[in-house]
Amino acid sequence: MKAGYVRHIGLSEVGVDTIRRAHRVHPIVDLQIEYALVTRRPEAQIFPALAELGISATLYGVLSRGLLAGSKPKGKGDMRAYLPRFAGDHGSKNDDVVRAIQRFAAERGMTAGQLAIAWVLAKQPALVPIVGAKTIAQLDDALGALDKPLSKEDVAALEALVPAGAIAGDRYAAEQMKHLDSER
Repeated sequence: MKAGYVRHIGLSEVGVDTIRRAHRVHPIVDLQIEYALVTRRPEAQIFPALAELGISATLYGVLSRGLLAGSKPKGKGDMRAYLPRFAGDHGSKNDDVVRAIQRFAAERGMTAGQLAIAWVLAKQPALVPIVGAKTIAQLDDALGALDKPLSKEDVAALEALVPAGAIAGDRYAAEQMKHLDSER
């Protein structure tokens, strides 16, 4: 910072205590954190702290690694096959939730991916969601969410359909979850 090589500091997947401690040392400009319809934990403490301190956020995982768009792991080389939300009984239970999301989206002329992105934009309009589009078709679909904003009524109805905790399984394996400061 003093030499001028670094102009801004951001953090990734940290909790409120770490955010506050780091911000006392030097202003933090951004927090990278997972946030999705099925990953709402940042709403309780992290987002209020960011707003209080004037820190933005880059929101990743808005499609929950494709789960909310109905994507499935494609073989052993796909790391999602090893994530709890996609595996075993969790995967089967989550299929039901995804089908409900797909129906809700279709009733509004949207894809499930567009709905997931539109929900994040409606909930956190000042923050920056990112999507991991791998094809032009996926990018076109994601950008379509910009033309289909959700009303407050839609957000409430979707959250009633998919309450926090509706999805089975953690976002990472148990050992990895232990290392996430944001989950403490």
